[in-house]
Amino acid sequence: MSGPLAVFVGPMGSGKTRIGKRVAAALGVPFTDTDKVIVAQHGPIAELFDTHGEPHFRALERDTVREALTGAGIVSLGGGAVLDASTRELLAAHRVVYLTITAEAVASRLGDGKRPLVRGGIGDWQRIYDERKPVYESLASVTFDTSRLPYDRIAADVVTWLEAR
Repeated sequence: MSGPLAVFVGPMGSGKTRIGKRVAAALGVPFTDTDKVIVAQHGPIAELFDTHGEPHFRALERDTVREALTGAGIVSLGGGAVLDASTRELLAAHRVVYLTITAEAVASRLGDGKRPLVRGGIGDWQRIYDERKPVYESLASVTFDTSRLPYDRIAADVVTWLEAR
């Protein structure tokens, strides 16, 4: 299989970046966070939403994800990247690690104000997650819940899963 060893998907605040970095480090491979690539190339995501709107951001995201999926290592996607049909088609050829989390566990992770779609709080997060959950589930090669276990433990479990493949 060409491309990344695994692609992380899941709702905002589920730990895709933190766990993905740990998995990449454990395996000695590169890590790419598509949201961070977008920020580096185009500026803060909240500003992109406010200035240009969500459709503009999603177009940038689609192109960034497409490029990341040609690389190696571990890739973490923004929570909404899976909304794009062409992205979903591309993901069909990859190992997709779906990270889940409960609303109770994620509440403390959303307080930085940098997530434009959840400025209204945990109710917005739950509504978005409920909408996207079937898509995450349809793409998942494996699922890990990040609500209660330490990130290091979850990362080790992902590494074990990958090494078994």
